[in-house]
Amino acid sequence: MTATFLHTMVRITDPDRSRAFYEALGFSFEREMDIVRDGQKEATNYFFSIGGHPSVLELTYNHDGRTYELGTGYGHIAIGVPDLDGTLQQLAGQGIEPERPPYTVSAGGSRICFVRDPDSYRIELIERS
Repeated sequence: MTATFLHTMVRITDPDRSRAFYEALGFSFEREMDIVRDGQKEATNYFFSIGGHPSVLELTYNHDGRTYELGTGYGHIAIGVPDLDGTLQQLAGQGIEPERPPYTVSAGGSRICFVRDPDSYRIELIERS
């Protein structure tokens, strides 16, 4: 069997804020799709691409007003960036700050840092030059 990675889905509480956040990280909005059950709009899925990879991120907004807890199983989404300092500077201009300054996990390793989206999901930025 040959498997293919399709996408990651996270639930969101504010589509506009989430879209702005992920677009600031370099994702491109592709499309939205309403989920309708029994004539009622239950949810809207927002699909994003990054680089040459279409529809790798699905943000799901449920219209019933529920909220979510992140739980202890969620880790993070990782994104490679060519210039971590430049990326952080651009994000700061949009009010997005890292959890702490960039660092390396091991000697000679890639520089990384984490930011949080509007729903507090952690996003790891990894410098890939």
